[in-house]
Amino acid sequence: MKVTRRDFMKISGVTVAGATLSQLGFDLTPVQAYATELRIKGAKETTTVCCYCSVGCGQIVHTGGGKVINIEGDPDQPTSEGSLCAKGAGAYELVTNPQRLTKVMYRAPKSAKWEEKSWDWALGEIARRIKKSRDKSFTEKNAKGQVVNRCNEIAAIGSAHLNNEECWLYQKFLRSLGLVYIEHEARL
Repeated sequence: MKVTRRDFMKISGVTVAGATLSQLGFDLTPVQAYATELRIKGAKETTTVCCYCSVGCGQIVHTGGGKVINIEGDPDQPTSEGSLCAKGAGAYELVTNPQRLTKVMYRAPKSAKWEEKSWDWALGEIARRIKKSRDKSFTEKNAKGQVVNRCNEIAAIGSAHLNNEECWLYQKFLRSLGLVYIEHEARL
């Protein structure tokens, strides 16, 4: 960007004027609050919990016309009192990002191209592969003859996108398969 001497003087003058006015007692907080209020006016307000970690910070999600308009911290939530970490504050972009994948994309082994698949195909394929690996490596009893019912050849890592309840269900599911090696991203 090329800035001429005249543009530089204009920008400097506006900056000095703004700094001077701010020192004279003009508070722009109500104007900013009003601008935010206009953006979410008439939107449905739903309270929820941030999906990133086990802290459980409260969020307020504003929706209108079937779309998310705004996500902010919930000041009534005792855990976070309205504050959010960088990941929680970026939740709006997680939902509204136009590059977010919404379809199953599959790349076959040794293939160079991705192909779109159905959700039914993906879930069936995942279930088939888990069953095959579990059946191949399941150990009912150890060398001493003790019942262990474990599967040593499958490991799992949980995601920070899961909330506490989903993590609990996930680890219960994994333990029911006999998995021993279960870890979570939030602990790593």
